[in-house]
Amino acid sequence: MNAHQERVNLIFEKIDTLGLMEKVMKLGNDKILEYIKESGLKGRGGAGFPTYLKWKLAADQKSDMKYVICNADEGEPGTFKDRKILEEQADKVFTGMAICAKVIGAPEGYVYLRGEYNYLVPLLTTKMNTFNEEMQKLGLNFTLYLRSGSGAYICGEETALIESMEGYRGEARNKPPYPVEKGYLGKPTVINNVETLVYCAMIVLNEGGKFKTFGTEISAGSKVFSVSGDADVEGIYELELGMTIQEFVDLFGDGDTKAVQVGGASGFCVPRKKFKETIIGFEGVPTGGSMMLFNSTRSMYHILMNYMEFMQEESCGQCTPCRVGCQQLVKGIQAIKHKKRPASYLDDLVKLAKTMRVASKCGLGQSVANPFISIVENFREEIIY
Repeated sequence: MNAHQERVNLIFEKIDTLGLMEKVMKLGNDKILEYIKESGLKGRGGAGFPTYLKWKLAADQKSDMKYVICNADEGEPGTFKDRKILEEQADKVFTGMAICAKVIGAPEGYVYLRGEYNYLVPLLTTKMNTFNEEMQKLGLNFTLYLRSGSGAYICGEETALIESMEGYRGEARNKPPYPVEKGYLGKPTVINNVETLVYCAMIVLNEGGKFKTFGTEISAGSKVFSVSGDADVEGIYELELGMTIQEFVDLFGDGDTKAVQVGGASGFCVPRKKFKETIIGFEGVPTGGSMMLFNSTRSMYHILMNYMEFMQEESCGQCTPCRVGCQQLVKGIQAIKHKKRPASYLDDLVKLAKTMRVASKCGLGQSVANPFISIVENFREEIIY
């Protein structure tokens, strides 16, 4: 479709996964970790924790049992890439999990699948059974299982996901201890998302080098983006990190794009005046993959209300800053819009959002400030009038 997409084809490239695992079985675990470290891969869920470090921390744990979990609970509004990857490249996801299992010494792995994607269960189960048989033949003590998600946004948070898998209400745990120390059933656990695991497989296949030829020093590699909204071209695209928003809009926008929401409802809204200076990556605006474009016909008030109502609905209610804060932000901007509160009240709401960022227990409450503040700061008039 364009030069950027033609340059990168790691996620959907057809490879011999069984041949890759035969190669992996001959590699030392330190060598595999070295490949992952040299690649500069950071977790593609948005937080950006170095993948090699997560694996090494789990590998260093002394335990009679360890686990690998694939976080396929894709719940961020505007994100639909993991569904496509699982449909077309499930074997590469499983291979990434098996490589991780070898490195950390985990005999079991689980794919935690978003409940809305249960139509994929027959396909994934069939592929998983075949994969398990192949791993046994290779002599790798690793068996994969599938778990359906509970349909809650919070269960995409790694500790809430573990709570859900253990049969409890999906709520975030206090950290530390982190899952690499005490995760599923109290045992060391590595949780990576779908995309990260595929990149791990490709990095080992290419012995670390190719991945780092993409992206920037801080944001190495590529990323799969879900493009939606007022875009001429919608869908799933793998592009290098380090692009500016302007470059992205030039590829996908309709010429009238006034804002781009990077990272879904928990991400940042970038206005047109900042397109050229804003980098998509860890040195600019990180993203789990959702990219929503809005043109001049869109009301940023309604967009903000949509995000805040989503967050209010999906807050697990465990901690007060998030539970009460989400409610007050929704009520607050409604009151300002209907002239029941002065425009200056918006400043109080921004202070509340900043408080939620530091006082909320998990990423859901902490990230509410991202869309709220970025939309209010850049489209204040649309929120008030």
